[in-house]
Amino acid sequence: MLRKRLFSFLSGLLLLASGPLMAAEYKIDTEGQHAFIQFRIQHLGYSWLYGRFNDFDGGFTYDEANPDKSKVNITIDMSSIDSNHAERDKHLRGEDFFHVSKYPEARFVSTAFEDHGDGTATLQGDLTIKDVTRNVTIDVKHVGHGEDPWGGYRRGFAGTTTIKLKDFNIDYDLGPASTYAELELSIEGIRQ
Repeated sequence: MLRKRLFSFLSGLLLLASGPLMAAEYKIDTEGQHAFIQFRIQHLGYSWLYGRFNDFDGGFTYDEANPDKSKVNITIDMSSIDSNHAERDKHLRGEDFFHVSKYPEARFVSTAFEDHGDGTATLQGDLTIKDVTRNVTIDVKHVGHGEDPWGGYRRGFAGTTTIKLKDFNIDYDLGPASTYAELELSIEGIRQ
């Protein structure tokens, strides 16, 4: 009887060891301010206006053995827009742009992740702004991963994409050079 139990126990361990590793879950480190969502847009075609969203939350899954199964989910507090100018931020929160009182959140939910095998990838997903959802493609670079000084494990990515403002019902005229916004993402996650 003891021999049978021991055999069953060892067989179970072998099955676990030989089975596929599960994708690791990561929480985006917004508490430690190690993640950023930034944007830039041309101002009248004469210069670049830069800004960021200070408050967002989310996570991602990543499996080194099967990176194409990776998933990302982010929610952005649109009232946290920060372009380093209080009056402009007030205008951006208003009806001409993000209409934050009616649409307080934006959301990104991934639909596909294609790893290129060289530290880069293509991430596709649904971006929702002002209740309008469009599929966007983000060029991704795997920055790095490893243990942190506090006993945790971290993984980071950087990404860029360009969106057309009219696609999200933002039609304020800042000139023909200002119809697109470039987004830059720096995402560091803590393995859960």
